[in-house]
This record gives sequence, C-alpha cells and structure tokens, in this order.
Amino acid sequence: MVARRVLVLEDSLIIAMEAEDILRAVGVETIDICNSVEQANEAILADSYDFALLDVNLGEVMSFDFARRVAVAGIPFGFVSGYSDTLDFPEDLQDRPLLVKPFDEDAMRDFLRRLFPSET
Repeated sequence: MVARRVLVLEDSLIIAMEAEDILRAVGVETIDICNSVEQANEAILADSYDFALLDVNLGEVMSFDFARRVAVAGIPFGFVSGYSDTLDFPEDLQDRPLLVKPFDEDAMRDFLRRLFPSET
C-alpha cells in the first residue's frame, strides 16, 4: 500500500515526529501533522488524504468525534494509543485498527495491513 498523503493527529510533537519518520520509511510521501482537532478539521477541509492516524487522547479532548467526521468524509483511519485495546472506545469505533504506542516500522506495517486488508 502506497499512500501519498496522510493526516496525523497527535498532540505530542516527539511522537508525531517519530510517526512521520516511520510513515516515510514505509513509503508515505506527504505527512500532515496536526496537534489539535481544530487544526485537523481545517486540514480535512483543505486537502484529501489516503488515510488518517488519530491519537485517542489529545489532553483535554478525545479524538472520537473527529474520527466520526473523518469517517463521514470517506477517509480510512485508525487510532494510536498507549492502551492496548479498544474495549473502552465508543462501540461504533471499537472495530478500527489500533496502533499501540510505542510503535516501530513493523507495527506500522501491521497497522496498515489491518487498515487496508484488501491490499495485502
């Protein structure tokens, strides 16, 4: 799977930069990093994305409502979290792929296989 443009919603700059490096290593061309839901909303209105990688906990807010907006926009997405399962997520979002922090290139490739199962 070669994605040309990816949206990363992550409030930790260090984690966002690590994700960017790993995404580039797996072949993603353009990574747009947003550190807030407001910034991410502007991004999805301005550009099209092959997929989105959404941190669950953004400090004061969770990304679940934004995830639903991404879904309505037709953008495939998955979550990034320090928690290892989605059981505490809203029921309508529990089936989304989860990338557990900390992650590496192998974990990212596995995440992408789960996000795009028909392309593996």
